[in-house]
Amino acid sequence: MLGLDRITFDPSIMGGHACIRGMRVPVSLVVNLVANGKPVEEILEEYPDLKPEDIRQSLLYAA
Repeated sequence: MLGLDRITFDPSIMGGHACIRGMRVPVSLVVNLVANGKPVEEILEEYPDLKPEDIRQSLLYAA
């Protein structure tokens, strides 16, 4: 995808749904958290393997 190098698709991970860097963190989860008002800082605390760029690219992918 155009500049979305952190969004991956792998049939063996989460059934091939869009995930963050091959981890079992679906893009849809990140987008849902942001859409429901969770601050980026809290998301990063709850998911320490995520980086701010992962969240940004998740939102770009959803757009």
